[in-house]
Amino acid sequence: MSVNPYAYAAAGSEPLAVMAETTAKLEALTAAMTPEQLEARPAPGKWNVREVLAHLADCEIAFGFRLRQARGGERAIQPFDQDAWARAYDSYSAAQAVKTFAALRAWNIAFLSTLSDPEKELPAHHPERGEMTLWTIVETMAGHDRHHLAKLEK
Repeated sequence: MSVNPYAYAAAGSEPLAVMAETTAKLEALTAAMTPEQLEARPAPGKWNVREVLAHLADCEIAFGFRLRQARGGERAIQPFDQDAWARAYDSYSAAQAVKTFAALRAWNIAFLSTLSDPEKELPAHHPERGEMTLWTIVETMAGHDRHHLAKLEK
């Protein structure tokens, strides 16, 4: 597995700019959707829009923790089982997920604005992806945003 499995999605883009525009894109996309569209599955066994939104909010929690682990000097950052976390997604509305994502993303962007250039290069180790820097986590976040936005836009 690549250190950043979403590198293709945000290649050539400035990660913070991608991340800064994601909330508005999610809000615009979901505002135009009917409840039926939010719940429709693109294929059997695939997440619907509401579940993708919940996943994005959950990932913002996980990514934010990883960023803080790396900045705090903890070498090992934690993976998570997205399918286990998804078992709670029936409890969340699309609106809750977008609001949660928006608040967490704003918090994480504020955190990222405090990083010095040397801090961006702090090392971290992901047990499944290997060695990376704190900034690789940021690049992964931007690619993850673009990956899911492309699917939602369809």
